[in-house]
Amino acid sequence: MFSVATRALRRPAMARTFLAAGSSASVHTLPDLPYPYNALEPYISEEIMTLHHKKHHQTYVTGLNAAEEAYTKSTSVKEQITLQAALKFNGGGHINHSLFWKNLAPAAQDGGKLDNGPLKSAIERDFGSVEEFKKTFNAKTAAIQGSGWGWVGYNAATKKLEIVTTANQDPLTTHTPIIGVDIWEHYLNAIWNVINFKEAEKRLAEVAK
Repeated sequence: MFSVATRALRRPAMARTFLAAGSSASVHTLPDLPYPYNALEPYISEEIMTLHHKKHHQTYVTGLNAAEEAYTKSTSVKEQITLQAALKFNGGGHINHSLFWKNLAPAAQDGGKLDNGPLKSAIERDFGSVEEFKKTFNAKTAAIQGSGWGWVGYNAATKKLEIVTTANQDPLTTHTPIIGVDIWEHYLNAIWNVINFKEAEKRLAEVAK
């Protein structure tokens, strides 16, 4: 239901929220990290990356598969409606984390490096400066109570980058996600050293045509 094909990762969608009863659900799997677990040190530890990927993300994958299977087998509309919460939570967690891993890159591989180009120009246009952008992002996301996500999203209506937040594992559906940060990490300053700005710029280029 919650496809993590390339297009879905560029713009997480809830288009297939309702599965037809009796239809077969695809089996979702935990994606490999594009770098070793210790590659983001000293900014994010190997221990944290291993826990976050192998335990937390795997839990969402397992929960999503179970919820989809239960949904497809159910013939009760009431039960199908009840299952929507599990589908949204686990499906959102799977989508968000699949995007998040690609949002990061080791410092030795240009992580944290924002070169002159369309993304930097858009950030300076919409936030005044790169430093002001980071400051605003950190302030807005730090205000999240409990778990949630901080996003740099592209608003198709205004054609601008905006900073938005979502609670828990809710996916970003009002904007196209350019950068997403799981606030569970609590690395709002250090994480900028390992943000994959090249990946973010690719996402921006795909939607800001």
